[in-house]
This record gives sequence, structure tokens and C-alpha cells, in this order.
Amino acid sequence: MSEFKIELNSITKKLPKHLQKYIVKQPYAEYTAQDQAVWRYVMKANIDYLQHVAHESFLPGLAKSGITTDEIPQMEGMNRILKDIGWAAVAVDGFIPPAVFMEFQANNVLVISADIRTIEHIKYTPAPDIIHESAGHAPIIAKKEYSNYLKVFGEIGAKAISKPIDDQLFKAIRHLSILKENPNSSKKEIDSATETVEHLQKNIGQLSEMAKVRNLHWWTVEYGLIGSLENPKIYGAGLLSSISESQECLEPDISKIPYSLKAAEVNFDITTAQPQLFVTESFKQLNDVLEEFASTMAFKTGGLSGINKLIESEKLGTVQLSSGLQISGIFARVLHENNQPIYFQSSGPSSLSCDNKELNGHDKSYHQDGFGSPVGSIVGLEKSLEDCSDEELAKIGIIVNQNIEINFDSGVHVNGKLISMTRSVSGKLLLLTFDECKVKLDKQTLFEPEWGTYDMAVGETITSCFAGPASYQSFEDGGELSSEKPEAIIYSKEQLNLHSHYKEVKSMRENENIDSKRLHEIFKNLQTNYPNDWLLSLEILELSKDDQEFAQKITFYLKKLTNFKGLVSKGLDLY
Repeated sequence: MSEFKIELNSITKKLPKHLQKYIVKQPYAEYTAQDQAVWRYVMKANIDYLQHVAHESFLPGLAKSGITTDEIPQMEGMNRILKDIGWAAVAVDGFIPPAVFMEFQANNVLVISADIRTIEHIKYTPAPDIIHESAGHAPIIAKKEYSNYLKVFGEIGAKAISKPIDDQLFKAIRHLSILKENPNSSKKEIDSATETVEHLQKNIGQLSEMAKVRNLHWWTVEYGLIGSLENPKIYGAGLLSSISESQECLEPDISKIPYSLKAAEVNFDITTAQPQLFVTESFKQLNDVLEEFASTMAFKTGGLSGINKLIESEKLGTVQLSSGLQISGIFARVLHENNQPIYFQSSGPSSLSCDNKELNGHDKSYHQDGFGSPVGSIVGLEKSLEDCSDEELAKIGIIVNQNIEINFDSGVHVNGKLISMTRSVSGKLLLLTFDECKVKLDKQTLFEPEWGTYDMAVGETITSCFAGPASYQSFEDGGELSSEKPEAIIYSKEQLNLHSHYKEVKSMRENENIDSKRLHEIFKNLQTNYPNDWLLSLEILELSKDDQEFAQKITFYLKKLTNFKGLVSKGLDLY
């Protein structure tokens, strides 16, 4: 968990403890004056263009979320405003695992990378940054229909089952984004990391649920268009926060495809501009497609395919039975017959829950070696075992403190002394606990008496399978934090001097105390020592409108910086 005090509002107070370790303190004092200038430029440029092409809720949403043009937002200030629309914001360290991101979103919390793109990547950055995640995401969530979509998406996405390659791809993308945003990274390092990402993207194979969730999120929340194919509007945060792609995305050479469930199968490449985009008719359609997709996921379908997805994931997941019993652990195997599971087994620490609350005495320390149980119907029993009353159980010989036999239609045979029965609050039978128990399937032994007490799960079918535990009581540590952290940018003496010039100019603007002589001196220094810096010259130009001769001199100089022609041209219009 973070070692600093998080300023909580009514939303963040409800955050589960396992999510709080991903929260970092926003390093506001570490933002340089150049960083602040980058924010101003991008915001000015985006608002100037997006007011005509973004969804109608974008500009009003900026005001509602507490975001201004002139300075990087402070998380505390955003939180005080966001709480009025039922949301909150927290700072995180770059990319976080997709499942964690989704869980934050399910809790109405906007995760915002504390970093800001460098001036070298002012037009677009593959790394999450505060421009993308505050000015891109926050404005549209003020639209209630879209806000509901994000919340439901988070709830569904948090249950999505992944594959090992998804984790590999996440780590590779995080590594690449860290390298690209650090000006001290070598070309060799970036090329190698890019090659790894591209290789994984090309060899991802059959898509997991999480991969499909990631695709749907990308083509809507990040890169979505809304309206008609002929005249779509921008609502995706990746487009709203990118100077270049927000303009390029509406060009005819970018294919516009009607949004549908097919988008879940379309992968994307974060290293390049997208060759096509999906256009949704309305925010309602987003919810309709999401509901359609959710109906195909293991948390809705369960069964053999669901538990096989969990086994393939090699990660903590949950199997829920028709009785309501939930078994959480890393699943190792499933025996099946006629495409139906008849026995399942987890390996390593596991826990048992009902209604997402851990059962007393059934934490991961008690089930430290895993949990296995048959599932299915009972020979000669007309109703499900979980629906039987104590009287009905007694009639078929299932009585506490007696030796009993239970024969499943699958052929699984359970024989032992019944020492207790556990029911849910609603009365459903959840567990039968045995002493001196033996469990067999034909000649295969599934449990021996010398292994200890045997807890048999009760449930005729597997109704749901999903990623993560049913209850975090035993798994409070949650997922692992990434060991790779963004390195602090090491600035040279010359760069620090340049930043000091940015700071001076910023102070003049904010205090409305223009020192014309000093501006001339700074500009001269820029011409001599910083020929590749164009942004500070624009900031000086903004303060020199009353000095026409000086303004013309700055303009003439900027127009000669052909390497930054597009940026400068836009800046001259804005400043």
C-alpha cells in the first residue's frame, strides 16, 4: 500500500484495499515549467480544433471536471469537482494491469498517469499521461449515459479471463512506453522493445476474454467515433488528447466502420496510427454491444469451457456453482464427460465464499494445498442436492455423524463420515464436510482418508467462471506491482537553464508583470543556445503583442524552424 495519505472523497473511501497500492502521489512539484507549457499548448490546440469535431459533451465536460487550459490539473482539485458527478480520480504510475484498470473503473474511479509527455512527443505519446487521461477521459464521463457505460465496462472487464501472453504483452507495452517517454533512452533500446511488442501482437493466437475486452475498450473508450459514418464526432480519449490523430482520424483515408461486436476481434497496434476506426450510432449502442459481448463470457456461461479458460489463464480465478458456492484459486485440472465437468481441482491456496463473502474457516490458509470436488447430479435423486432440506437428505441417508455414500451420475463415488453441513443464508446446501473420506472415479483415486478432512462442494452445475477471487479477504495483496518503474529524467545543465527561462516567462504571464527587456534577453539566448526549442518562443510571443517589432522578429524566427513547421504554424494561430 502507498505510504502517503490519500485525500479521500465519498468515492475513493469505498475503494478496496487491494487497489490502493496502485495509487501514487501526484508529483506536482516535479512538473517543470516546460511541462506546464506543453500542457498549455496541447490544451489550446485541442480545444481550438475539437470544439468543432468532438462530441457535444466535450467542452462542457472540461468545465465540469475541473480542468483548465493554463495548468496541469491537481488531483485533489479534480476530486472535489468529480464527486459531484459520482466519480473520483487517482494518480497511478503509467500502465497498470488491465484487470486492475477495469476494477478502478467499476468503482467509478478514473486512473490518471502522473506523468506528462515530453515536448519531443507533444503530438502523440504511446504512454499514458495526464493529458490523455484527464483531458481525454474526464470530460466525457460527465455525460451520464457514457459514465454508466464506463462503470459497467469496468465491472465486466474485471471478470474477464486472460492468457499468459496477455500478461507478457502488457509488460512489453509498459516497458516500451517507459523507454519512449524517457529522452535518455537509446534508439537500440527502443527498437528492441518495439520489436518485442510487435512480435507478441502478431503471435497472440486465439484471443482471450481480456484481449477482446481490451479491443472493445480501445475502439470505444480510447479511439471511438460517434454519429454517422459520413460526419462522425470524436469521443475516444486517445483521439481527444492527440494533436495529430484527432485531426488525421477524420480524413477519408482512415476507414470508418459501423461499430458492432466484431470490434472485439480487431487487434490494434499502439506503435502506429490506426488504419481504421469504429463509429457508434449512440452511447446506447455502446451499452447494447457490451451486453451482447458479456453474454458470451465465462462469468455468464460457466460450464466446461469456463473452467478450461481459468486453467489456461494460470491465474487466480473463481468457479461458482449452482448452489452459490464460490471456489477461488488457481485451477489445475477438470475431469469431464459428455462435454460437462464432473470434477475440478485447484492447486495452491484457495478459499470458499458465498455472495462474494468468504465462509468462516475456509480461507486460503485452511485450503492451502488446493480444493477439489465433484460436480453434477446424484444417482436416484430427482432434485438438485443443493435444494434438499435436512429432512429430504435424511430420507436418502445423508445424516450428520453417520457414514454415508454419495454416488454421482458421472461415476464419482464419495464415501466417508459426514461431520457437518454448511448452508447459505438463503438455505442452499453449500458444503458437506467428511472425515475418513475416500473419493474415487472408477479406478482413479481423487481423495484419500489420510489426506485429512474432505470438504465436498455442493452444486449440480458450474454457473460462472471469472478472473480474480470472489472475496479479497484471503487475497488482499491482489496482483503484483510492476517491478519496472519510469526512471526520473536526468536533465543536463543546459536543459535546466532552459527550464528556468520557461519558469520566468510563466511567472510574468501569471503575475501580469511583463519585463520586456528580460524577454528580449531570453529570446536571444534561445536563438543562440536552443535552436530546437520552439515552444518557449511562442510563450514569449504571447506576452509581446504590444511590441509589434519584437513580435514580428519572433514570428520570423519561428517560421524558419522548418522541422517543427506544423506545430509552429498551429502555435502562431493560437498564441
